[in-house]
Amino acid sequence: MKKDTIMNKNSFLNGALITTIGIIITKSLGMIYVIPFHSLIGEEGGALYGYAYTVYTFIISLSSAGIPLSISRIVSEYQTLGYYNAKKRAFILGKRISLLLGIFFFLIMIIFSPLIAKSILGNISGGNTIRDVSFVIRVISSALLVVPVLSIYRGYFEGHRFMTPPSISQVIEQLFRVLIILIGSFISLKIFKFNLSTTIGIALFGTVIGAFMSYIYLVDKMFKNKSKFNDKIRPVNEPIVTDKTIIKKIFFYAFPFIMIDFGKALYNYIDMVTVVKGLVNYAEYNIKDAEAVYSMLSTWAAKFNMIALSLSSGVIVSLVPILSESIVKKDYDEINKKIIQALNVLLFLTIPITLGVSFLSKPIWMLFYGESIYGPSVLSYNIFVGLFISLFTSLVTTLMALKDYRAVFISLFTGVILKMLLNVTLLITFNSMSFPPYYGVITSTIISYFVSYIICMVVLKVKYKITLEDTVKNFVDVMCASVLMFIVLFILRLFIPIYSVSRINNVLIILFYAFIGTLIYFAYSYYSGMLYNIFGDRFINLLKRKKK
Repeated sequence: MKKDTIMNKNSFLNGALITTIGIIITKSLGMIYVIPFHSLIGEEGGALYGYAYTVYTFIISLSSAGIPLSISRIVSEYQTLGYYNAKKRAFILGKRISLLLGIFFFLIMIIFSPLIAKSILGNISGGNTIRDVSFVIRVISSALLVVPVLSIYRGYFEGHRFMTPPSISQVIEQLFRVLIILIGSFISLKIFKFNLSTTIGIALFGTVIGAFMSYIYLVDKMFKNKSKFNDKIRPVNEPIVTDKTIIKKIFFYAFPFIMIDFGKALYNYIDMVTVVKGLVNYAEYNIKDAEAVYSMLSTWAAKFNMIALSLSSGVIVSLVPILSESIVKKDYDEINKKIIQALNVLLFLTIPITLGVSFLSKPIWMLFYGESIYGPSVLSYNIFVGLFISLFTSLVTTLMALKDYRAVFISLFTGVILKMLLNVTLLITFNSMSFPPYYGVITSTIISYFVSYIICMVVLKVKYKITLEDTVKNFVDVMCASVLMFIVLFILRLFIPIYSVSRINNVLIILFYAFIGTLIYFAYSYYSGMLYNIFGDRFINLLKRKKK
């Protein structure tokens, strides 16, 4: 019988690499489809799509966010301790809880969608209507019947350190979602001539189809590999662990993760209920332009933030079960090592990518969306939001693994409160100084996440004695490499155009500058020794052997 290499267990770096690759492929699909999708639905459709998806992510943060990582952590703990019966029951109970929560919040979205739509638009007219917004919210709510249970399966695989199947399932989910979005939108608008809200509804239903196909894949993979989930690494007399104890543990571990996703969803919700009304009331934008800017912040420009978030998600998903295992074993040296390694990897990857996208914002926007008054300026600044979110998420997840929930809540909700206080205030301030008013909205987000990030750093340094000296040194090296890259690209810009009205030419421009930037960055990293400091000799030599 042929060995199923997909179901091999992964080490931290290998797991992080596999997970990151899967997420990058998923997010790449999510970025590529927006080119034809934007040309079909335009800015007004993008705003409508953004309204529904923001509400959905807000609700999903309450219904299922945190439970998959909770299951991953519990499974990893019980597997390490040899509590195999409790591990299986945790999986079953997790599925039941997620299904019940999904049904409950599905009904909430169905019933209260008109009130939610009213809170978004207020009395503003001339763009999308309350009826349109209510309709698309109800469509996307059906995803709550599938996604929560799917997430439990992913957590169960990850808890056993089988990182490849969840990564493949994410690619499957995104692939089917994208196909429904593009094919469904085209048929709706171009063939049946349906209105915009119906088209957006069909596109949003792609989320349900994608999740269902991903679910089928994981169920099949689990059924075919039952024996690998039943491997016993140590013979112990397993104590009786009641369902009540397991449920308490699920919610105890999940609650902080739920609060994190809920807090991050609040950022988007604050933008949703303030940006359009703020631009119309305080910056004298018309409703069309205001919704166009919001669509960029929530949908079109936000897609590129997924690059940094994908990298952090890959690192975090692999880090959580390994940290849990080290905490159970009380191996504090290993805990310190993995936290530092995760931070170093994240800084090494996200900073140059963020600077590169900001530098190339004009050709990137032209390639994906065409000419735009606001687009390139929104993208060039908003891309830094993804950087700060990814850094904050990595640290706050680490604090949760260390069970310091007090620090988690303080850092998270300090940021949320700052966002609430600064959003409209900075919008008005930037407008009064003749800067783009939406820069105030972006700045409020960056400040809020940066403050939260600093709080987490201080707690890790002072309370847990995490040695951040190597991280600071590597950060300086990363910045030196990034600045060198940026200087060379800026000089090249004086001789080689960075923008063209032709999309094909923009592809060549982006590839050229990306190749030169990557070459400079990795050359500096290699010859300065930063590459070995961050990834280690063993990992680099492994990559060299695989390349050969």
